[in-house]
This record gives sequence, structure tokens and C-alpha cells, in this order.
Amino acid sequence: MTTIKGPGVFLAQFIGDEAPFNSLDAICEWAAGLGFKGIQMPTLDSRFIDLQKAAESKTYADELKGKVQAHGLEITELSTHLQGQLVAVNPAYDLAFDAFAPDQYKNNPAERTKWAVQQLKYAAKASQNLGLNAHATFSGSLLWHMFHPWPQRPEGLVDAAFTELAKRWTPILNEFDNCGVDVCYEIHPGEDLFDGITYEMFLEKVNNHPRACLLYDPSHFVLQQLDYIQYIDFYHERIKAFHVKDSEFNPTGKQGTFGGYQSWANRAGRYRSPGDGQVDFKTIFSKLAQYDYQGWAVMEWECPIKDAQVGAKEGAELISKHIIKVTERAFDDFAASGGDDDFNNKILGL
Repeated sequence: MTTIKGPGVFLAQFIGDEAPFNSLDAICEWAAGLGFKGIQMPTLDSRFIDLQKAAESKTYADELKGKVQAHGLEITELSTHLQGQLVAVNPAYDLAFDAFAPDQYKNNPAERTKWAVQQLKYAAKASQNLGLNAHATFSGSLLWHMFHPWPQRPEGLVDAAFTELAKRWTPILNEFDNCGVDVCYEIHPGEDLFDGITYEMFLEKVNNHPRACLLYDPSHFVLQQLDYIQYIDFYHERIKAFHVKDSEFNPTGKQGTFGGYQSWANRAGRYRSPGDGQVDFKTIFSKLAQYDYQGWAVMEWECPIKDAQVGAKEGAELISKHIIKVTERAFDDFAASGGDDDFNNKILGL
């Protein structure tokens, strides 16, 4: 077994225009001051990383890594959640998701997709140059608007969508394979990969690609009412990244999983600051340790109630508290009776 690395923090929800969240050095100093040991880095803000340059220049990647390490931190993974989303976008969502793309690709879905695919390929090489072995992203979606369809889905629609999704992702997965890096899909609402079944459907379409792995985030499964503990039993061999994010589900006589179009604070299912929701982190950390998870525990902060910096401080403490330093021996070694083949045969009367 391996002791989980951490605590780490996903920077996406903290990056902003005010200090200490507007530069890499400042945000690293802030994170280290809270007790974090690693940062998961989004890759669309050039103040923090030039993704193409990190892919094309080992010198730049080494300098970037050194800058982070100077604060006593490591880069846990790079993130292309927004670019991954743009690998596959149903036309119903074109205008909304254009916000994730550079201006020159807006109102041009085909070119936007090409840009997104290239971004992922840059991320593969950049991860390799930084010495990383896992990468966090989204799958994108051609089919999300049909997850609870009315009228019914046309025959063959789901298969056609997953065939196309696999067609787009296979060259990306191959590039990550060439670079020795796992693609960790965050299983998430709004993606075609939103639960175990849809992940398995995708996995079949990409011929069980060894790099088509998982970012485990239990908060989304609480909102779906999916057994997030048994999920680890099913998919532990593919879990290569981990978001420590909390949530709660409190249905009423007026709303349930669909949320009634309410704001986050007023939904039956809502994300919470770590420790304030219903996620059983104690069991999760135990299972991941049992299954020899070798990656990072990275806090992702999303909460409509608590202040973000308070949540970050408490999140670092929660992760540190839950990381299990794994044992190097059996607890009953003191009572070992030794043995070899002859001794064992005697016990068995052989």
C-alpha cells in the first residue's frame, strides 16, 4: 500500500485579479502558508502557465516546476477541464461554451474543436516535461441534453454519440500514452461521462484504452444518489486522481435531484466546503489506501455559503487529518510462528 500524497489544492476556484491570487508566486506562497503540499494547475491563464511553451520547451517546464518547488510545493496535475469540455459540444450549448475559447474561435465550432484537441495534446507533452503521470480533464458532451429525454431518444442515437466521442478522444489518448501520462476524466454532470455506466460505454468504444482513467470526485455522486463508496470497489484500478470536494443532498416535497432551477444555495443537492457536507471521507481515504492509490488528494473548493479562504484552510486540515500513513507490517507480526514448507505440512498433518 501507498500513503496518499497531499494535501493539494485545485487553483481554478481561487485564481483572480487581486493578490495573492493573481500570480503564480503569490498563490503558491498563499497555498503553502495554509499547509498545502501541492497545486493542481488550470492551463488557460498565461499568468500561471503558458501551456504550449511548457509542451515545447523542457527548459521552460523546468523553470516553472522550480518556481513552484521554491515554495515547498509540487504540481500535482495539470488541468484542461475547460478545453476538454470543448472537445465535444452539442450545438445547443455552442453559445454558452464559446466563453471557454479564445475570441478567434468563437462562432466557429469546428475550429474551436480543433483548438481544444491541440490544447489536450500540448497538455500531454507539458505533463511529461513536468514529470507528471496524471492529467485532469472533462470529456465534453454531445448527448447531455438527452440524459432524461422527452420525446424518447431515437434508436441508435446514444451509440452514435459515444462512437463520435471516442473518435475524437482516441488520438488524444494515444498522445498521452506516448507521453506516459494518464487522462483522468472527472465524471461530472454536463459531460457524456457522468456515472459508471457512461464511463464503461466510453471505455468500450476506446477499446479499453490504458490511458482512459478517472478523476474520483464523490461530491457529484452524492448529488446523483450514486453509491460513491462502491464506485471505488468497481473502478479503483482506473482512479488516478482525486478531488476532495464535499456536497449534500436534502430532498424536500418540492424538489429533488433536478434542483428546480434554483441557485446553488437553494438546491436540494449542493456542493459544500470540505467537512460541511455528507461525504464520508474517512471511508474514502481508507478504501483508496487499501487499493494502493498512488496519487494526490486535491481539495476542490465549491460552496455557496462559506468564505473561500476559510474553506481552503479547513480543507487543508481535513485532508491532512484523513491521509493514512500506511503500515509497513502486519499488526499481528508479534505473534508470528514462523514456518516453512515442512513446518506447514506438519501443521496440516501431511
